[in-house]
Amino acid sequence: MSNLVDRITSGQFTLIAEIGVNYYDIADQRGISTMEAAKLMCREAAEAGAHAVKFQTYKAGTLASKHSPSYWDTSEEPTTSQYELFKKFDSFGRAEYEQLAAHCRSIGVDFCSTAFDFESADYLEPLMDVYKVSSSDLTNLPFIRYQASKGKPIVMSLGAANLSEMQAAVAAVREVNDAPLTLLHCVLEYPTPYEDANLRRIAALREAFPDCIIGYSDHCKPDVSHDVIKTAYAMGATVVEKHFTLDKTLTGNDHYHAMDPDDVRGILEGVEFVEKLLGSPDLAYSETEFFARVNARRSLVATCDIPAGATIEEHMLTFKRPGTGIPPSQIARVVGSTARVDIPEDTTITEEMVG
Repeated sequence: MSNLVDRITSGQFTLIAEIGVNYYDIADQRGISTMEAAKLMCREAAEAGAHAVKFQTYKAGTLASKHSPSYWDTSEEPTTSQYELFKKFDSFGRAEYEQLAAHCRSIGVDFCSTAFDFESADYLEPLMDVYKVSSSDLTNLPFIRYQASKGKPIVMSLGAANLSEMQAAVAAVREVNDAPLTLLHCVLEYPTPYEDANLRRIAALREAFPDCIIGYSDHCKPDVSHDVIKTAYAMGATVVEKHFTLDKTLTGNDHYHAMDPDDVRGILEGVEFVEKLLGSPDLAYSETEFFARVNARRSLVATCDIPAGATIEEHMLTFKRPGTGIPPSQIARVVGSTARVDIPEDTTITEEMVG
């Protein structure tokens, strides 16, 4: 079992850096080949601490008709045709992804790629341990079944879906696959305004799909304190996927809402801090609270001198710190009992004093 599958199934926080096709722009910016740029981005993601990198494997001609309109922010990416945009970024095939998968193994980061057609789903199979289903294919049930029939764990994004569509997609997976299934809350707005992130859906997904692992695919622009992803984690998203770039100022494609290596480090540090804060769900006091528990609580205390043999009456008692004596909750048992010894005023009453 791969490190990625281990992390996901054990509930550890897992950060997937979605390189997608951003390496094309990095190659142009730096004057290097697309393969050199893709490998560079894998190394940068791994060195920053990302647990996996993910690409997108498609051919424009099998993905979108030439008349498919854009659905992204055209002020950031001006291309208005899906086909024309995807055509700019579809040169990689089997040989290139085999090379990238081998490179990822050599640097110790898991490789995966979203397949957008049956051919790529086939040749990617030996290269990765997890299949990723895009939100755009959530209602493409034949394709979901085909990928699920490979028997590998599935990570599936739920962007722009209603509950019945989610349930149908999960059922399609389960018809042929009983491996771990991760569902990612996702909003298909590029970028997603913070007020549209709807992170409460993460908790709702945990309730609706109790047998699935729940995560989050984030399309918000990175915030300074990484509060979006920290909140998602606190809501129960243990797997987070986010686009990755080496330069967030690059125009077009997915750079403008992506994280960079510094963001990766900040997210991991932030989630580690949140995990520290979340602590244990056990409904019991912590060992570190014991000293305060004893000394900050109250005990029954004598309001006057009580001679040995006297019957203790309620007016003889009050409640004061520390909590080393009989607690106030036991006052009904003490009232009416007999003082076994002389009890001076302002004495904390203990069990051996009464009977």
